[in-house]
Parts: sequence; structure tokens; C-alpha cells
Amino acid sequence: MAHRKIHMAKMLLLAGSIMTTAPAFAQNDDVNARLDRLEGLVNMLVERLDRQEQAVSQEDAALARQARQALQETRQLATRTEAVEQQVAEQKAAGPDNRGFKVGNTRVTYGGYVKVDAISERTSGGQVASNSIARDFLIPGLIPVGGTASGFDTDFSARQTRFFLKTETDVGDGHKIGSHIELDFMVTAGGNERISNSFTPRVRQAYITFDNWLFGQTWSTFQDVGALPEALDFIGPTPGTVFDRQPMVRYTNGGLQIALEQPETTITSATGGRVIAGDDNIPDIVVRYNHKGDFGHLTAAAIGRNLRVNQDDFGLINDSAIGFGLSLSGKLKVGSKDDFKFMATAGQGLGRYIGLNIVNDAAVRADGSLDPIATYSGFVAYRHFWADNVRSTLSGSYFKADNPVVLTTGSVTDESWNVFGNIVYSPVAPLDLGIEYMFAKRQLENGASGNLQKVQVSAKYKF
Repeated sequence: MAHRKIHMAKMLLLAGSIMTTAPAFAQNDDVNARLDRLEGLVNMLVERLDRQEQAVSQEDAALARQARQALQETRQLATRTEAVEQQVAEQKAAGPDNRGFKVGNTRVTYGGYVKVDAISERTSGGQVASNSIARDFLIPGLIPVGGTASGFDTDFSARQTRFFLKTETDVGDGHKIGSHIELDFMVTAGGNERISNSFTPRVRQAYITFDNWLFGQTWSTFQDVGALPEALDFIGPTPGTVFDRQPMVRYTNGGLQIALEQPETTITSATGGRVIAGDDNIPDIVVRYNHKGDFGHLTAAAIGRNLRVNQDDFGLINDSAIGFGLSLSGKLKVGSKDDFKFMATAGQGLGRYIGLNIVNDAAVRADGSLDPIATYSGFVAYRHFWADNVRSTLSGSYFKADNPVVLTTGSVTDESWNVFGNIVYSPVAPLDLGIEYMFAKRQLENGASGNLQKVQVSAKYKF
């Protein structure tokens, strides 16, 4: 009897040790096999005790029952641990969009940031009105030229704050369907600096994804968002970058993307003014290829456009012209943390895609036909990490237009450029505190010019 009790005590100790180490075992593929072998040994012992029922004391029977119960609890604990670890692995694989909740077969995730800016700005060629969007971020085409220099004007704003909501629905049959809606408060009316600063929300992005297809409004396929450098300004290297969001239909297969995007022709009239004809009938066509690797990424994009104007705008003959362009961009890793970003774009009839429409797509000849305007632009940027939580970006960009001055007059922009540098400190990962200095210049075809100096301090919390 004493001998059997010793064996039963050993079995209980073994079961108890498994219970305490189940989370570690759950990481091994053979945990269930080990439990099966141990359970078999206990069952054999119980069967022997059952055959010797008359000789077994009540204490021995109780020990046997406890051993079996301990094994059952151990198996349940291991199963729960495996489920938790699987859930954690799935969340890690999902990346930053693992926040959110499920409603039926739809997973809803959210994100965005809250950003507060203090901007002090001075312009050499005239005063920028207090309600102008040119005081919220750099718009090269609105840098004043030919006027009296202003002092440093300071504004506080939280308008860049944004929020997005994403969904992904399991529809079965291997299909993936999702949506993305994103809002912010830039370039909208409704607020004032006197009392409320209550600016109206606007739609930044709103699209549906289905397998390899995208339908809706997002960044133009001609633009490489991943090449934009870190800037406290809303965009940063504005004169030298492609920048456009619009409705489209896009197909993606690996690194290849093909898109049909919203057409819109902007025309420079004989007086130098801008006319938005609204006569377009063929989508802008974009083909793009992205190559990614350990080095970073490289992107090549080509665009073809049909620029069109109708007689109802100018009272002349109908005409259309071809616009086209090529953009090369990328991000190259330097060392363990630093990176170098760049973009170079050239073509004709690209006006509204470059630098927030610095110049227009085409000018109108005397006979009513269109003369596409050639443009050249680009930027470079280097980001250096001084420490894990302190970094700086230095960037410069340039834009040049080949305007047909006979048609556009000398009052249109000939070139624009800017440089900026910043330092950003992140006391904790989601929070960025930074300061940035920017200098930008705009020059017209007639030689007149103006510059802008800006100091910006920002706090941004990403969630």
C-alpha cells in the first residue's frame, strides 16, 4: 500500500509540474503527445487499482482521481495557451491595423493623429491674408511677388489633425473586400481665429478595395507617397513633388499598377488667368511599377493625358492635346536607420499634378488650339537619426516651367524652389515634438520674385 502511494504521489507531482510549465510547452509541437503519454500512464495505474479494488484504500482512490483531474486541467490550460499565442501571432502579422473590433464578418480598424502647429511666417513680396490657406502650409504658386515685405505673422492651428476608419469583410471563397474613409480639416471653411476655430471636416480618401482592385478616391498612382520626406509642413518639398488625390479605378498585381484616374484640364488664358475647362472625356492613364528590397524601394510611373477644351469656354474651335510625363522616385536606406529620399519628374501637360498646380497644363493659342506646358521638377531629402528618439531631415526641391510666354504673358511662375531642415524628438513612440525652418522662393517669367521664410513648431500624437 505504501508503495502504491509513493507512485501516486510521483504522478501528482509530475502533473503539477506540467501545469506550471504549460505556457512554455504550448510553444512546442509535441505538447499534446507528451500529455497523451502521461495520461496513458495514469489510466494504466487507475486500471490496476480498479482490479485490486478490495485492497485499495479510499486514500489511494482519491489520489488516482486527483491525478486524472490534474491531467485534464493541464490539457485545458495548454489548449487555452495555444489559442492565446495564435491570436497574438495573428495580431503581429496584421501590423499596426490590429486595433479595432469585429462586427459579424467585418473587422473595423481606426487610426490617425492629432497635430497642433505654431507657424510664424514672413513673405518678402507682400502680405498674406490672415484667412489664406497659404498661411497653413507652403503653396508655391501663392508666394506673394512684387509687394511690400511683411513682418513675421504667427498662427496656431490643429487643422492637420486627421482620422481614418477601415473595414475588412470576410466574404469567403478567397475574396478580400475592404474600405477606407479618411477625414481632416485642411483647406476648409467655417473657422475663424477670433472665437471658435471650428473648421469643417473634408474627405481626404474614400475608396473600396476588392481583391486586386481599388475603386474610389486616394493618392494618384502617379505619386509615390512613400518617397515624401518627414516634414512638419503639410507637404514639405512642395515645388518638386507630384501631389494629387482623386477618384480612380486601379488594378494592382505585385509591383505593377495600372489606373484610370479623374481627368481635369487647367488652362492659362491670354491674360495669364486660370480657366478650368471641365470638358474632359478621357481618363488620365497611369502605369507604375514598384520595386522593393532590403535597400528600400524604387518607383517608376508614367502618365498619359488627353487635355481638352471646348468652344463653350473660349468661343473658339474645339481642341485637344496630349499630355505625358515620367516620374522616378524612391527611398534608399543608409546605415541602420538613416534614409535618402528623392523624386524627379518631367513631361508636358502635367501642371495640376506638380507642386499644387504651380502652373497650368496648357495655354491657348490665338486659333483656340492648346499648347501643353513642359515642366521639370524634383527633390532630395536626407534623414539622420541622432539617437533612437531624435532625428532630423534636410531637404531641397526645385520646379521649372517652360511657359509659352507669348501666350501666357510674363505674370506666370517660371520657377520655384525651397529648402527646409527640422529636428524631431519622440519622448515616447506615438508622440513627436519638432521644430522646422523653411525658405522658399518663387520667380515669374518677367523676373519678379518673392520669398517666404517660415518657422514651425509642432506636436503630433499618432494613434
